[in-house]
Amino acid sequence: MSGPSSPRSLPQPGHLYDVAVIGAGLAGTELAWWLARAGQDVLLVTQALDHLGNLYGPTTHGADFPPGSLFAGVAAHMAPDTDGWTFHRLLKAEVEATPGIHLLQSTVTGLEEEGGRLTLATWEGPALHARRGVLAVGAFLKGRLLIGDTMEEAGRLSEVAYDFLADDLARSGVWMIGSEQEAAGVDGAPPYTVRFLTPAPGELEGFRVTRFDHLYALGRCTPGEHTYRSVLEDAARLAGELLGEGEA
Repeated sequence: MSGPSSPRSLPQPGHLYDVAVIGAGLAGTELAWWLARAGQDVLLVTQALDHLGNLYGPTTHGADFPPGSLFAGVAAHMAPDTDGWTFHRLLKAEVEATPGIHLLQSTVTGLEEEGGRLTLATWEGPALHARRGVLAVGAFLKGRLLIGDTMEEAGRLSEVAYDFLADDLARSGVWMIGSEQEAAGVDGAPPYTVRFLTPAPGELEGFRVTRFDHLYALGRCTPGEHTYRSVLEDAARLAGELLGEGEA
């Protein structure tokens, strides 16, 4: 399904989005794309636009993107060994050209529900508002990156962790548990380990964060092993759920 040929909103302070997606990695980018193409007014907010849709590896070689996904569509026009930076640029251009997505660089520090809507506090100051929100911040909730004896407050090399947001979720009563991932060294970069927090399985009902009425989790913010295919398929499934609720 394709969306209209012009944006559905010209966001101003106080604007109410249909869905605010926090995090623009694989999960968040794919979800925003599905929702916008179906007519939703979507905020896709990330700490760094230069990292939008970053892949787990340096190229798309061997990536099992599901057919029909945004990532599969972009990859289909590239050689399998194309570098990840080129893939990111083409993917970002596709997202920017999708009507209905407001792509915003900002740091979300807290969440509050009131009056049937979700308010996102930001480090920069302005509050953002949406009917529903989705946590898609990957390995960044209190992320700690370890390289040898060095530790950084990051979820990936040169990408700062969401400490304030993790603390705010904990204050809201969300029980968080620790997770860990290993990243192999590539192209001269050293291998590293990332330790981060996720909502405990008991805090989730499917994708929904049960302590909130309007908040969902996706990708590495949910339990289990995650691959390109599983994350992108989950994004499509959650989009279907959110669209179904919106029509109810």
